[in-house]
Amino acid sequence: MNRTKYLKIGFMFCTVLLGALTGCIGYVDGPRQGGVYVPPPSVQVQEDYVYYPGHEVYYSGRSRQYVYQEGSAWVSRPAPPRVAVDVLLTAPSVRMDFHDAPAIHHAEVVQTYPKTWTPPGWSHGNKGGNKGGNKGDKHNEKD
Repeated sequence: MNRTKYLKIGFMFCTVLLGALTGCIGYVDGPRQGGVYVPPPSVQVQEDYVYYPGHEVYYSGRSRQYVYQEGSAWVSRPAPPRVAVDVLLTAPSVRMDFHDAPAIHHAEVVQTYPKTWTPPGWSHGNKGGNKGGNKGDKHNEKD
């Protein structure tokens, strides 16, 4: 009988302890009343663009998308418009140093780099585009 008494006391103690621990979980789940919520920091990925003046097409290496105007709308697609990727890669190109939407800068970019633009010393066989020429241009990213 003495053993039964200890079992009952042990059972009651474990039940009270379990209830107390379970009650603590409610305080861990959410913020306290009157507390200040601080959102987690957002991670913004900046795009990098290469512009192909002869085709008025931008390519983002980060998202692997071609950005260009289709009518009055700007679109982003996995393939360039009306030209094969191989042909585009052999065309003159220039790295842009803006990291937001090309539509914002396009009017200035077209004036700086018209369709007939080629980098100094460029020949049709130069696949590298403009890697170092025109260092004074504000759109040219220095390697």
